[in-house]
Amino acid sequence: MQPKTRTQYVADAIRDKILRGEIKGGDPLRQDALAKEFDVSRIPVREALLTLESEGLLEFHAHKGAFATELSTDKIRELFELRVLLECHMLAHAIPLMSDADLDAAEAILQEYETILNTGSRVDHWSNYNFAFHKALYTPANRPETMQLITQLNTQSDRYIRIQLLHTAGVAKAEAEHRELLVLCRERNTEAACALLKRHIEVSAEDIIGLLDQQKQGK
Repeated sequence: MQPKTRTQYVADAIRDKILRGEIKGGDPLRQDALAKEFDVSRIPVREALLTLESEGLLEFHAHKGAFATELSTDKIRELFELRVLLECHMLAHAIPLMSDADLDAAEAILQEYETILNTGSRVDHWSNYNFAFHKALYTPANRPETMQLITQLNTQSDRYIRIQLLHTAGVAKAEAEHRELLVLCRERNTEAACALLKRHIEVSAEDIIGLLDQQKQGK
């Protein structure tokens, strides 16, 4: 594995702060302050911010600089509608091509995911395991361009998925649906698997919107 460039190091660190909620929606990202924090020049900071802009995690305002994005209810719905379209499409193409080894690999990820959920450990990695499981199911389709779009959508959704998973009801529901989805994939029941995946993503969006509304009302 090649060592990270300064730009990659800074981008990874800022992304992590955004996804953890240390940098909240609407917060400014000052290039001078970031360069000082990471002990680099402004060039890798600028390049890192452009990378994060392409991922939808921040946006540049004219004459004001970069700000972490804050997703509206409409934008959350749009992101998750796109996820439904692309991920169900991907799963439908993947299921006929899945080998037992592919399914076993997905199950291994799911088992580890369930372990850390049930023990309440490694909270910061919950959403990573969540996407890793889904990605393992989509990979047999061998559609790298679609996978890249799905990955970008999940990156943009990540901090909100984290909010959902931190609530017990969301965790229990996710565990049950992931197990059922894996069973349907093993049975090669494409229609039922895609219907479950569609419902799984749509309900997640509504849960997240509900949680965000509660947070706003609590302010």
